[in-house]
Amino acid sequence: MALEPIQQVRGRAVHVPGNDIDTDRITPARYLKVVTFDGLGEALFYDERFNPDGSEKPHPLNDPRFKGASIMLVGANFGCGSSREHSPQAIYRAGFRALIGESFAEIFFGNSTALSMPCVTASKSDIEALAQAIEQDPGLEVTVDVERLEVRYADKAFKVNLPATAQKALVEGRWDPIADLLEAGDLLEQASARLPKAVLS
Repeated sequence: MALEPIQQVRGRAVHVPGNDIDTDRITPARYLKVVTFDGLGEALFYDERFNPDGSEKPHPLNDPRFKGASIMLVGANFGCGSSREHSPQAIYRAGFRALIGESFAEIFFGNSTALSMPCVTASKSDIEALAQAIEQDPGLEVTVDVERLEVRYADKAFKVNLPATAQKALVEGRWDPIADLLEAGDLLEQASARLPKAVLS
């Protein structure tokens, strides 16, 4: 029951600078009350993007030049803090399909991978060079090549890193562990049948 293979992500990019951006900044705590993740994209960086009256603050995601971007450039330790699944869900539902950062918090990384959203790591200098390029040309197409572990734009390219297990899961379309469990249903039933039965007194 393989899902869509994620071999490459192509699109325009936006740079959200800063290190140690935690999940409370990505999705403020009041949005944790939602029953489903539908519409959660509107909560993305809400308190950093909007004033209490709903008017916009200066923020890269509010810049019309980067509207429709599907790749986000971030700093170090992105997604740290509490292990809320809402943060990668909000990023994904806001239209993003890949992140390029210096490093990612482990649980955030796992939750993102399970959404088919690769989080590749790169050097600070490579990210800054790409950020400068998209600042000069917001329409620049960027390719995150999950198979070849590189990012390409214009006539430039740089290497990125991704744990082998995550790379394999994405490229082979096995990024959703629930789908794997459903596919293994018969095997799970067979294993369950071999287990000793509990005796109730």
